Amino acid sequence: MSLRFSVLSSGSTGNVTVIQNENATVMIDVGLSCKRTEQLLAEQGLSGSQIDGILVTHEHSDHIKGLGAFARKHKVPIYANESTWGALEKHVGTIAEENRIVMQTGEARDFNDLRVESYGISHDAAEPVGYCFYDGETKLSVTTDLGYMSDKVKEAIIDSNVLVMESNHDVQMLRMGRYPWNTKRRILGDLGHLSNEAAGEALCEVVTGNTSRAYLAHLSLEHNMKDLARMTVKDVMEDHGHFFKESEFQLRDTHAEQPTEWDIVHAKTVMQR
Repeated sequence: MSLRFSVLSSGSTGNVTVIQNENATVMIDVGLSCKRTEQLLAEQGLSGSQIDGILVTHEHSDHIKGLGAFARKHKVPIYANESTWGALEKHVGTIAEENRIVMQTGEARDFNDLRVESYGISHDAAEPVGYCFYDGETKLSVTTDLGYMSDKVKEAIIDSNVLVMESNHDVQMLRMGRYPWNTKRRILGDLGHLSNEAAGEALCEVVTGNTSRAYLAHLSLEHNMKDLARMTVKDVMEDHGHFFKESEFQLRDTHAEQPTEWDIVHAKTVMQR
């Protein structure tokens, strides 16, 4: 088995992603109930007992809703930085001391031969992070829940073989939507979420000839549509000179109610663009 992953659920109703190689299986966040997370894992041929660790991005409920229950039931270690631990502890209940592990922002951890590195992002949480995963020469990066794409984030995720990238909202749909202005301002701000346009601009700077696919994630149910997100990101990339063939680079969907198919991440032996 090579490095592979499945986005079990993505969006404001809950976020869970599972990453696996031959010798380790980890999850990013448990933003659904324990029961629903178990159901989605089962659809992908996994059980909670196979999870070696849960990596927390931040403490918002759509990322930690089932975290405490799942970790206690399956005795899974939780990894988060100290600030995130301080913010989430009151929401997840008692966690056994041996399963409460501090992984500071910028730190790398090895789960057997699966290496994980965290990096800081901009969001209205205590100390939010994204994660990069390495198995030999292969690299997968997962980046959601950020208001803008900083140079440090670009540096962390550039040249990934596969990316999971936030494409949260269409700006016009959000502006015309029913949310109060304070909420709209938060989403549109530097501590909010990436728009479709911003996702496209970010991908222009981090996609190289080694990048095969980008999954558009954390789409708003009210202020976005999958077809619109893909079309907008593609148009922005083409406007910046990134014309690509489907055989070379693909934009793919994530879903709120069902997992993506297992995707095997391969390293590409080509020159960077």
